[in-house]
Amino acid sequence: MSTKLLQSTIGRKVLAAISGLALVGFVVVHLAGNLTLLLPDGGAAFNAYAHKLASLGPLLWVARAGLLVFFVTHVLLAIGVRLDEKRARPDKYAVTASKGGPSKQTWSSRSMLVTGVVILLFVPLHVWMFTLNQGTPHATVEVHGEQVKDVYLAVVTAFKNPVKAWAYVAVMVILGFHLRHGFWSAFQSLGMLSPKCTPAIYTAGVVFAALMAVGFLILPLYMLYFGPDPETLRAVVSGP
Repeated sequence: MSTKLLQSTIGRKVLAAISGLALVGFVVVHLAGNLTLLLPDGGAAFNAYAHKLASLGPLLWVARAGLLVFFVTHVLLAIGVRLDEKRARPDKYAVTASKGGPSKQTWSSRSMLVTGVVILLFVPLHVWMFTLNQGTPHATVEVHGEQVKDVYLAVVTAFKNPVKAWAYVAVMVILGFHLRHGFWSAFQSLGMLSPKCTPAIYTAGVVFAALMAVGFLILPLYMLYFGPDPETLRAVVSGP
């Protein structure tokens, strides 16, 4: 990575945009896999999906390490860009406007660091709850003839707790606000916007953010109000 690129505000914005779009790709794939939770198959599809990921072995850890690098890079670059902006404009303007057209300044754009910090704090908690099973022994289920971790049961158990479910919903709303501005801003930083396509990209960002947020937040609500009883699932897995 060029040192000169990191030393310039424009360079940091470009790298933040690239790392952000990489994370957006992960969010899409992650949601696609998680939506199997809604299938009426007792968690078979979701556990098969989780088992497929686990079967990647070292490749999964390489992917996780790469994701961590993108995540940390994005956070550090975003902080750097924000500090650059504060040094350039120490006094807030009374009126905000976007260059070359109507203002795109919204609560989403003004709170990117705040929403980013919330997401940053949420990710390790999410990993602790579901990947590490909160440090407790996990139940197993048979998938393709193998005994594997029953991730579906872990998810159902977690989201049957109203506090955890609604806290997850709140974070997903925050994720939506972060994506709303981040999607459009990434294309702007990469110089891919023109006066003609800017409205379409901006609208696409709003729609995309809404779809991602709703897609994720319906999962805890569905499990909380319509999901199976965890004890019944344990009895089915354990057998008579």
